[in-house]
Amino acid sequence: MQVKRVLETCLYVDDLAVAQTFYTRVLGLKPLSRVAHRHVFFYCGDSVFLLFNPVQTLQSESNVPVHGATGPGHVAFAVDEDEISRWRKYLNEQGVAIEAEISWPGGGNSIYFRDPAGNSIELTTPQTWGLGDKELMIHSS
Repeated sequence: MQVKRVLETCLYVDDLAVAQTFYTRVLGLKPLSRVAHRHVFFYCGDSVFLLFNPVQTLQSESNVPVHGATGPGHVAFAVDEDEISRWRKYLNEQGVAIEAEISWPGGGNSIYFRDPAGNSIELTTPQTWGLGDKELMIHSS
C-alpha cells in the first residue's frame, strides 16, 4: 500500500480577496469554492489548491481538525519546459517580480516569485525532480 499523489495542498493568506484575484489573474486558476473570511479553493489540473485564512482554520467549525501556519509557505506548480520563457515574460507583464530562476542539475528549470501574502510560489518543470511526462503518468496511476 502506498499513497499515489498529492490530491490537495494549501497555503495560508491574510487577505482572501486579494489572493483570489492574484491566483485567478496571474496563474489562471479557476475557483472551486469560497467561504468568506475562511477559504478559497481552486481547481489545479487533477488536484485542488487551497488558500486558508489561518485565524479561521485555527477555530473548530466542523469535524476537520484545526490547522494553520504563519510565515511564508511554499508551493510549486508544474509547467511544461517549453513554457518557461513565456511564463517569465508573462509574469513581468503582470508586474510580478521574479525572485529567482534556477536551472537544476537534472535538467529542470524553476521560476520563483511571491504571492501578495509573501508565500514563495514556484513554477517548475517535472524534470526538476527527474520526472518526465511519461514518468509522471506512471507515478500518478
